[in-house]
Amino acid sequence: MIQSMTAFGSAQTESELGSITVELKSVNSRYLDLNFRIPDELRQTENGLRELLTGKINRGKLEVRVSFIKNQAGTALSIEPELLKDIATLLADVRAVLPETETPKLIDLVTWPSQKAKPDSGTEWQVQCLETARLAIEEFITARLREGERLGSAMKDYAKAMADIVKKVEAILPDIHAEYRTKLATKLQETLEAACPNGLQHLSGEELSTRIASESALFSLRIDVAEEITRLHSHLKELQLLLEGKTKNNKQSTGKRLDFLFQEMNREVNTLGSKSSSLEITQAVIDLKLYIEQLREQAQNIE
Repeated sequence: MIQSMTAFGSAQTESELGSITVELKSVNSRYLDLNFRIPDELRQTENGLRELLTGKINRGKLEVRVSFIKNQAGTALSIEPELLKDIATLLADVRAVLPETETPKLIDLVTWPSQKAKPDSGTEWQVQCLETARLAIEEFITARLREGERLGSAMKDYAKAMADIVKKVEAILPDIHAEYRTKLATKLQETLEAACPNGLQHLSGEELSTRIASESALFSLRIDVAEEITRLHSHLKELQLLLEGKTKNNKQSTGKRLDFLFQEMNREVNTLGSKSSSLEITQAVIDLKLYIEQLREQAQNIE
């Protein structure tokens, strides 16, 4: 299954220590671009998170947010004695310059920066954080697959429309070639008669027919698009396999493979257009190029 690069996933776990929340949000990017927003108290988990993410995700600009709330139930308020002495010393130094400085309130002392709740056990918090991240990644990938399924469905519709156009072109090619050979033969004969009104008597009917057939055959070779049609059929079949996840090498980025495939499709369609000898084929080329562009736009969001 294909995955979209745009998705969101989150998870929260509870323990005796408290709760941890991990949120993952990604948008399009050519490569995997990780951006971590982690509290300093949980900074040691970054390497573990990076390893988890790179093992599951190939592409996308991914923002990782981690937050925690320590369980304060039954915990008595306290102030570290050494911190209290440091605050008193600092207050005395400040009052020496600014005598009117007010004494800090109790709530200010309790919530002093170094008094803020921190994880009691780094190892336990790290284990909980990584477990929460695994749950968030599962939800995140599920969301990517869901969006990828919608993208794949739209792209299959475009591919089917392209296949129908190619089949129509293939079906009308014999009639187009026959009609053009007839027109060319008539034109050649008229040209020869206009250039030499009395000069064709020395040419037998068989020689004239051979000359016309030779010119027609040469022109038919120049406008023959059978090879381009065959390759377009092959590319559309490969597109179907990619969208269904049935290719042999599933480790490669599907989005990048699709981008390369659309380049090849566009090359064949351009050649088809340059060899176009009828209004029907010209219109088919225009429609094919529009569908390829729509496919390319959708593929930009695929991992």
